[in-house]
Amino acid sequence: MWSFFSRDPSKDFPFDVGEPIPGLEDKSVWSLHKAKKKGSGEEVSVFVFDVKNGSETQLDVAKAAVKRLKTLRHPSILTYLDSLESEKVLYMATEYVEPLETHLTQLSKEGHQRELYLAWGIFQITRALSFLNNDGNLRHNNVCMSSVFVNSAGEWKLGGLEYVAGASEGTGLPIKILPVLEKYDAPEKCDSSKQRFVTKCSTDMWGLGCLIWEAFNGPLPQQAQLKDLGNIPKQLSTVYCELVGANPSSRPNPADIITRCRKLGGYFKNDLVDTLLFLEEIQIKDKGEKNRFFSAITPQLDNFPENVCRHKILPQLITAFEYGDAGSVVLMPMFKLGRLLDEPDYQKKVVPCVVKLFTSTDRATRIRLLQQLEHFIGHLQAATVNDQIFPQVAHGFMDTNPTIREQTVKSVIHLAPKLNYNNLNVEVLRHFARLQSKDDQGGIRTNTTVCLGKIAQHLHPQIRQKVLISAFIRAMRDPFPPARSAGVLALAATQQYFLLSEVAVRILPALCQLTVDPEKSVRDNVFRTIKGFLGKLEKVSEDPSLRESMEADVHTATPSLSNAAATWAGWAVTAVTSKFYRSQSDTVKSITPVASKTLSKPGSLEQPSSSSISTTTSSVTSMTSLEQEESKGAESVSDYDETWDTENWGEMDTPASPPSTASEPKSLLPGTKEKKGTDGWDMEEWGSLEEDLV
Repeated sequence: MWSFFSRDPSKDFPFDVGEPIPGLEDKSVWSLHKAKKKGSGEEVSVFVFDVKNGSETQLDVAKAAVKRLKTLRHPSILTYLDSLESEKVLYMATEYVEPLETHLTQLSKEGHQRELYLAWGIFQITRALSFLNNDGNLRHNNVCMSSVFVNSAGEWKLGGLEYVAGASEGTGLPIKILPVLEKYDAPEKCDSSKQRFVTKCSTDMWGLGCLIWEAFNGPLPQQAQLKDLGNIPKQLSTVYCELVGANPSSRPNPADIITRCRKLGGYFKNDLVDTLLFLEEIQIKDKGEKNRFFSAITPQLDNFPENVCRHKILPQLITAFEYGDAGSVVLMPMFKLGRLLDEPDYQKKVVPCVVKLFTSTDRATRIRLLQQLEHFIGHLQAATVNDQIFPQVAHGFMDTNPTIREQTVKSVIHLAPKLNYNNLNVEVLRHFARLQSKDDQGGIRTNTTVCLGKIAQHLHPQIRQKVLISAFIRAMRDPFPPARSAGVLALAATQQYFLLSEVAVRILPALCQLTVDPEKSVRDNVFRTIKGFLGKLEKVSEDPSLRESMEADVHTATPSLSNAAATWAGWAVTAVTSKFYRSQSDTVKSITPVASKTLSKPGSLEQPSSSSISTTTSSVTSMTSLEQEESKGAESVSDYDETWDTENWGEMDTPASPPSTASEPKSLLPGTKEKKGTDGWDMEEWGSLEEDLV
């Protein structure tokens, strides 16, 4: 029993007190320490007062601060968590903070970001003083830099409540027991003739003036320095001069300061303050206001401090999406800020939102998700992608809206590395087969070919060998010129996956048919590609030992990524976009302007595959040599964008008519079925993949 009474009560304190945080030394009766909550490890701060080495007066002041902080709750006042008093020490636990002076020294010395942030901080302290003076009828009596702290979200919190007193307790000002704090005393403290003019907020407004001076100029050396504005901005100079005026009755009320400075052109009227105040009040905003806000916030985020974005804005965005009606417009800023999180936090905070979003039936949400996929796909586990995300994405292949179908096709480029065998080699290819042959939008048929070439490295070798040639030759028979060009370029870019026997028997005969294509841009690419493949065959004819190295990637499950595969078709994914869907049909009139354009050569014609570093270099030597024969006036396919802008392609939502065949050579008309093996066009091989699995 005796051991129970003699036990040190500080051991029952639910926080482990750690190392001290510098900054308060001679400016407070407290010393500030880092601490962690026992069990959870949550970071907090603990203010420690050494009872044994402190005076009785200091102890009374410290106890008064604990008592006040317990009873005050406000967003801009330090958040109280717990306290403990023993014979040796007095503990007061709060949210994790650091002294304002320490925080400001870590900020950049100048720049727009600092200006916005200081305005937000001063606004918060002004708001806290308005709460104390007007709502609580209290005076703080100790406003200065050492009584302000900053939490992990960059929010300024008013602390230092040791000298708080009721506004009705007379006009006398408390005697501060620390000499260093005397320079912050208002002048009427020493002038009894002015004390009758003291108001409930005049003392704290003097202190606010001192805080503003220190925020822009550093610690105040002596009271006389307040006359020199220094770096205080002009927007704030008028208010500042009123705050440090000699007459107490002329100092403004903090509520009036907020009203004046929040007006257009006022110091508190800036993007950061507007954003954070809107987020604080988002629950009472209507849907239209939220949509306008989230649509405009993304470009502003670059000007906001990182800690504010990460710990203040991002949690608010996630909350607004989960529990409000913010909708898909919140996605872009949320994913942009998600990059600031470390991996565990991203998995905990953002990934659950992403998974939930993919179940949405709202088309705007689905489009925004697919457009932003590249920003978060790297954080998703393969199991999550295959089990929860891909099944939702796959619905987009069948969507009646062409924009959804296009974005779904393009998303496969990012999803492919994480998809399992069945989802990639069966489901994706089944949808690709249908889209490439039956979709009424030429742009979607083109991009399906492009994306198939881009994901070729991830396909199973047997599936790859079965599908690629047939799919690309099918594209070469499309009535839409860019689709035919995409098929030609795809063959050149994925050349390392073809057996030389297939090149001779299937690919070259199919390419030769397009040498009479009505579109010069198609013919140009065909001739370059034919010469490249012929060069490969010629090299092997001269040196048969090269055959093995040239076919090294054909049966490899994880072939090295070819430079060609990485670069050949970037144009189609970026330029062949929604402008395709302004097309009502793939008629001759629609595609005539494209005829004068020349497609850029595939990457495989520029540099050898990375899988052919030594002897395999010769496998693309002849392809590289074709660069000299390229027309000097050749333009990138990205020029399609500009060309189509000048044509009347109709609206995206207008039902598209079936592809016209007027621009197609007679021998390439759809429905003209060639006999298997005559020219490499194996209709059943690529088509059966769709038919068997539907």
